[in-house]
Amino acid sequence: MSVTTTEPLLLSEGHLVGNIPVRNIWLLFLFASNLAQFQGQFASDVEESPDFPSLIARLLCYAVDRRLRRNLSRGYQQRESDLTRVRGRIDVLRTFTEELLGKGMIACRFEEFTFDTPRNRLVRAALDALSSRLGDAVLRHDCARLAGGLGRQGVGGLKPSRAELSADRIGLHDADDLLMVTLARLVFDLVLPTEDAGSYAITRVAKDAVLVRRLFEKAIGNFYKAELAHSGWSVQQGKPLYWQIEFLTSRAEDLFPGMVSDIILENKEMGRRVVIDTKFTSVYGRSQHKEAVLKSGYIYQLYTYLRSQEQVGDPLSFSASGMFLHPVLDDDLDETVRIQGHEIRFATVDLVGSTSSIITRLKSLVPRD
Repeated sequence: MSVTTTEPLLLSEGHLVGNIPVRNIWLLFLFASNLAQFQGQFASDVEESPDFPSLIARLLCYAVDRRLRRNLSRGYQQRESDLTRVRGRIDVLRTFTEELLGKGMIACRFEEFTFDTPRNRLVRAALDALSSRLGDAVLRHDCARLAGGLGRQGVGGLKPSRAELSADRIGLHDADDLLMVTLARLVFDLVLPTEDAGSYAITRVAKDAVLVRRLFEKAIGNFYKAELAHSGWSVQQGKPLYWQIEFLTSRAEDLFPGMVSDIILENKEMGRRVVIDTKFTSVYGRSQHKEAVLKSGYIYQLYTYLRSQEQVGDPLSFSASGMFLHPVLDDDLDETVRIQGHEIRFATVDLVGSTSSIITRLKSLVPRD
């Protein structure tokens, strides 16, 4: 089972690294989406799916069918209407300016309890998109059937805006919607990315590379946040790092680049700080005299991250270590160097191995003493 069928997965720098099993793409998705509680479920679906989009479509159909059979969630929607009796609040201005009283009507503003919520519209829009884009005729039919079922419940087919979705937050009592809505978001964010007009077409291989790279980067941070939650470690993702600038000219202030870390692990009791940078590219480069070398640009980058943060009043800044974490297929690397008091580690995680071996590997990379 693989992400692609006839083409190998292409990483962002053009390195061909073969095919990643669907089960491991699913694992990355679960951690990236904070859905680790579903690990171990849907095992047969994962193994039987020929590619990741088909898996997402199959599980979305399962989740929607389950909600329709039980009870589709509802919410309140603001509405305005001219009624023969008062409902909610009276819009006095419109009632008089439009002379509605003479027609036996009153302009009202009220909330209506409805199935036509932003989250349900997102799910229907995702099903509609999949019904016209999937290669599997049976899956296309299932998506169209369930989209129709939502429509019969009064759910509109127009995809909601980001603002509408952000306002429709999923609470603890809406846990049954979590998987369904997350899968629907994934359809638009990763599985079916928008192809903007341009001079070249986005190939299936490139789409898969973008999908897996995004999942990998997000999954690593979320994995450590969940794994280390009660072990004395703090986990920060996307933390800005600041240069200790003593002087700069006016234009340099606009032009000088910023720094943002992928993941920072810190344990004050152990006196450890680890800056992790995930790289969805080959760990190796080439030099004039060697076929395989660690990429110098990455070493410069992490060395700069570590040395630029040294400051009095922050003891951990002088002993902080850094790690680059790369995905590989059927390979293993875990090497460390120490430069001016800072360890820099190059490690890999094999995305062809079993899901348990991936989890074991990620756990082993965290300092334990």
